[in-house]
Amino acid sequence: MPRLEPGMARIRVKDLRLRTYIGIKEEEIVNKQDVLINLTILYPAESAVQINEIQHALNYRTITKAIIGHVEGHRFALLERLTQEVLDLVMENPAVRYAEVEVDKPHALRFAESVSITLAAHRTA
Repeated sequence: MPRLEPGMARIRVKDLRLRTYIGIKEEEIVNKQDVLINLTILYPAESAVQINEIQHALNYRTITKAIIGHVEGHRFALLERLTQEVLDLVMENPAVRYAEVEVDKPHALRFAESVSITLAAHRTA
């Protein structure tokens, strides 16, 4: 993860619990399962800090609503694909300089709490 530079803000969305079709086994294809999504987003926040109005900030609620709609409205065979599609949604916002997405699939393996995939992307100013 990049270092937090002056003027940059780090937004974290923790344990966004959604239900979707994820997997390759028959029971996974026909039954929705829980996934947990964690996001880390860096964006320049100087304007938001100075002006204190939502139109000058990165609206994480809008991004989260788009993720919810996408994840709950689609089917995924692989965690990698789901994670990439969520990352792509976050990176659609031009203010985002860096994003990291981790998707957990609880109880994907016997004796394990969960399995997760993490992907990241960044852009220069």
